[in-house]
Amino acid sequence: MRLTTITFTCLCMVLTAIPGFATDKEKQMDPQAMMEMYKKLAAPGEPHKLFASLAGSWTTKSKEWMEPGKPPTESTGTAEMKMLLDGRYLYQAYTGQMMGQPFSGIGIDAYDNITKKYVTAWMDTMGTGIFIMEGTASDDGKTITLNGSHPEPGGGQMTHRAVWKIVDNNTTTFDMYGTHHGGKEMKIMEITYTRQ
Repeated sequence: MRLTTITFTCLCMVLTAIPGFATDKEKQMDPQAMMEMYKKLAAPGEPHKLFASLAGSWTTKSKEWMEPGKPPTESTGTAEMKMLLDGRYLYQAYTGQMMGQPFSGIGIDAYDNITKKYVTAWMDTMGTGIFIMEGTASDDGKTITLNGSHPEPGGGQMTHRAVWKIVDNNTTTFDMYGTHHGGKEMKIMEITYTRQ
């Protein structure tokens, strides 16, 4: 009982002391200035406008490489893209085939004004997890390179590198590279989107 009381007392002391660790800059920011900063950071900018240019209906041509040195499996599909939450996020609903099986997935793409990074969350019918990738863009914002990883069946992680290119208003490409169990990186997927 005494140990519980001491632990609780220490926790209360730590929690009340935390505001004292704020930097001078944080102490000087008044609530109105902080609210203005949050409003500015929450406003869509140029990266979000570029995402908005992709809204619409697309047809896709995909290639998937299952093993190095072997020809890819090719398939077609469709994608619908639209902006969410007043132009802050790009939503994609994809339907096609993957490894010869019916396949559908949804993705949300974001540009985080605070971290200045692009973030993609993807989920599909080939799994039950959410795949997250993060990265940066070229100076013109039209080539976005993302990195991520996911657990592999049987243990270990597969790391990914994706290169998303906005070629023009009617064409975009998405190339995915993967590394199994720390091996050599190989191209595993290529998707070309053409506006309908």
